This record gives sequence, structure tokens and C-alpha cells, in this order.
Amino acid sequence: MKEYFNNIYLALSTIFIGMSVTFKHLFVPAVTIQYPSVKPQLPTRERNRLYVNMDDCIGCLQCARACPVNCIEIETVKKIPDEDLGLTSNGKKKALWVTKFDIDIAKCCYCELCVFPCPTDCIYMTDVYEFSEFERGNLIYDFVTLTGEERKEKNENYEKFMVEKAAQKEAELKAKANENKDNSQDKK
Repeated sequence: MKEYFNNIYLALSTIFIGMSVTFKHLFVPAVTIQYPSVKPQLPTRERNRLYVNMDDCIGCLQCARACPVNCIEIETVKKIPDEDLGLTSNGKKKALWVTKFDIDIAKCCYCELCVFPCPTDCIYMTDVYEFSEFERGNLIYDFVTLTGEERKEKNENYEKFMVEKAAQKEAELKAKANENKDNSQDKK
């Protein structure tokens, strides 16, 4: 009989202890953040999505070389001598057209190693951390401000310039060879 009442006492005491803990937390304000409407406060050195300011990019490839997972692809074309690409915000003169600047965020490990070697500070981490996609191809960000036609035009212009330059050099070499040939005949 003593064991019967001891079990009843034990059951009631454990229920009372559990309910006292429940009632104690019932009137305390919630600490849960209501996520979609309230964003959490991020630390000052967070690492999130990369952004490239193409107005400041000089196409030096430093960020692509520093990337440990090769998620940055850059293609450049030299400018033609009569073109003026302007200056960056740091005052550096641009010498290259950047025809491709893709960052594959799916590969990115958010190490921020690409940010530090940039001489013009055009690549940096933003505070955007929500960028999930249904298609993997949508995680490849193209930062180039040129249209597809402009990219093709810049490549073709540079190729034409190089062909003209090679033809000019060849003509100069032929003229020099003819001049040397004439000089050697005059000496005889």
C-alpha cells in the first residue's frame, strides 16, 4: 500500500515540476525571429553573394587567379588605339574590354580571396544571402554590361586591327628587305 501512494506522489510531483517549467516560459517574450518579414542581424564580416562593378573593372584577371575553386571566368579584348574606355573610380586607365565576366555562385566557397587582390576594388561581397534557384544555370551570374552584339563587335574589331597591323608589319619588312637588296647591289 505504501508503494501505491509513493507512485501517486511521484507522478503528481513530476507533473507539477513539468507544468511549473511550462508556466514559467509561458509569459516570457519569444526569441524566435519571424524570418520572412524580419531579417536576422548579420555579423560585420559576413560573406555572401559577390558583386562586380564593371565600371571599375580593368580586366586584370587577378580575382580569377586568386579563386581556389575556379568559379570566375573572364575574357578580355584589347582596345583599339583610337578607342577611349575611360577611367575607373580610382583613376586607373582602362586598356581592355571585358567581354565575359561570369561568376558561378554554385561553385563559390565564399572565401573572399578574390576580393583582396583587385587593384580597383570592383569586386566585393554584398549583404544578399538569399539566392536559391530551381535551375543550376541561373546561379551563373554574368556581370558584363556589353550586349552580345557589342561583345562580338569588339572581338571582330580587335581581330581586324591585328590583321591590319600584321599586314603593315609584313609590308615594312618587305620594304626593308628590298632596301637592303638595293643597297647590296649598289655596293657591287
